[in-house]
Formats: sequence, C-alpha cells, structure tokens
Amino acid sequence: MDIADRVRACYLHACLKYANRDYLTNGSIRERFGIEKENSAMASRYIREAVEDGMIHAVDADASKKYMKYVPFWA
Repeated sequence: MDIADRVRACYLHACLKYANRDYLTNGSIRERFGIEKENSAMASRYIREAVEDGMIHAVDADASKKYMKYVPFWA
C-alpha cells in the first residue's frame, strides 16, 4: 500500500469512527491495519501522514501523544 492509499484509508477510518460517535486512535488504526502492538510506531507514522496531508486533525492538540484522538478534517 502506498502513502496515498494509507492516507485515504486513515481518512475513511476516521469518517467511520466519527459516524459511530467515536475517534480514530493509534489503537484503532493498529486494529484496522492488523499491526501488532509492538509495532505501534508504524500506526503513528500512518496517522502523521494523514495529519500532514490535512485529511484528519487532532481533537485536542494539547493532549499527550498517548491519548491523542483524531477526527476527519471536516468535523
């Protein structure tokens, strides 16, 4: 999967979570992509790429990285 596909997948995951009144988190991305817990840096990289592309943004930018939650850019 290339970067554009990962960004789109993260965005659509954020949309799905938002529609279900939930948030995209590192844990939800790991579950969606089937990433093991010890490889959580990979999920963080996917989230960072989506944030840099402007497809998702943090709910509370002052929250610690561990508790960061994300929503689609339009929310």
